[in-house]
Amino acid sequence: MTESVLVTGSSRGIGRAIALRLAQAGHDIVLHCRSGRAEADAVQLEVQALGRKARVLQFDVADRAACNEILEADVEQHGAYYGVVLNAGLTRDGAFPALSEDDWDVVMRTNLDGFYNVLHPVMMPMIRRRAAGRIVCITSVSGLIGNRGQVNYSASKAGLIGAAKALAIELGKRKITVNCVAPGLIDTAMLDENVPVEELMKMIPAQRMGTPEEVAGAVNFLMSAEASYITRQVLAVNGGLC
Repeated sequence: MTESVLVTGSSRGIGRAIALRLAQAGHDIVLHCRSGRAEADAVQLEVQALGRKARVLQFDVADRAACNEILEADVEQHGAYYGVVLNAGLTRDGAFPALSEDDWDVVMRTNLDGFYNVLHPVMMPMIRRRAAGRIVCITSVSGLIGNRGQVNYSASKAGLIGAAKALAIELGKRKITVNCVAPGLIDTAMLDENVPVEELMKMIPAQRMGTPEEVAGAVNFLMSAEASYITRQVLAVNGGLC
């Protein structure tokens, strides 16, 4: 039986790379976008070209009611997921004294509340499958060591790690693993002009940025049967930055 995987924030960048890599590994993919529907539809065609089934769900992971309604309906129609990749996230960078309440709240609602909003509606159906399952949270090097100008983002990603580790304990005996992948400096559109790339490069032993495909490879491993005894871990993909 083909196993389906939900990948949030999969219309571009790291999420798109993850969706395509998991499709190559034989999974059917449930794509997700908040606003980039045309991009998500294009990824759907790419997944289908690999011989896998794909569908697109559109909602804001910060909107709890929408998550409940859309995810419950999808599971009701298509069945429980084998895996979930929590990739959707955003930044609102700035020095802490200049951070507005909205800068703080928007990042927390998306990056941290999204963990609950997405996983809670699909959790019991995954458990009732009585089969192996996988959850992978895309966190960040910022959640491990912090980063200047990213107090809100760092807090949200560190919180995501804590939530994942706690959930891993609860789900361990049910053969559902919960792990995190923590990318470092990755060459994506999320890398804006405010990121001091040259300064950061000096701190990376590998002396280069990573690629979305390298992050996707780590996620694919954690989704595989070979990773069945790996849970409650954080896999850093950062060229040795920390």
